[in-house]
Amino acid sequence: MLETGPQQSGEIGVIRFRWGFVVILIVVNITKRKRQIVSRVQLALNVSNLNEAIEFYSKMFNTKPAKVREGYANFAIADPPLKLVLMERAADETSEFHHLNHLGVELEDASQVDASIERFEDIGLVEKIEKDTVCCYAKQDKVWVQSPDNAPWEFYTVLADSPTYFIKVDGVEGSACCS
Repeated sequence: MLETGPQQSGEIGVIRFRWGFVVILIVVNITKRKRQIVSRVQLALNVSNLNEAIEFYSKMFNTKPAKVREGYANFAIADPPLKLVLMERAADETSEFHHLNHLGVELEDASQVDASIERFEDIGLVEKIEKDTVCCYAKQDKVWVQSPDNAPWEFYTVLADSPTYFIKVDGVEGSACCS
């Protein structure tokens, strides 16, 4: 589904493409001189406890929610550009977050991964750190954190291309890609 917003000079227009629970927003500020486009991905997540989720995502993205309503919150995150929407739902087999593989934020370089590791260690969110790992046909550095509803998030950078999807380490649990 594609939706568009205002098209008059000086107004903010929104183009919204929805596919399942993922919504991509393109926000356009229309002026007489030039058109400035700001893009960000929106992730709409079901959460079982809104207050826990707000606390977790506020820490993870180092920002407060832009809007909080009964059973709903959203974050307009500047870095990385992301619109994060949280909807409180009872956790059951039909909840969308049970169907996610994982979520991630691609960072520019390894120094940003290291800074993320340090920040997440300081606030107690680190689940796993991976350096020079092969995953998704790429050599990567990454750090994993997990939301209160067990949604895995990776903050990663691609160091190089890889001919293999992942490298399995014999005898090491969780050595598969994105686990």
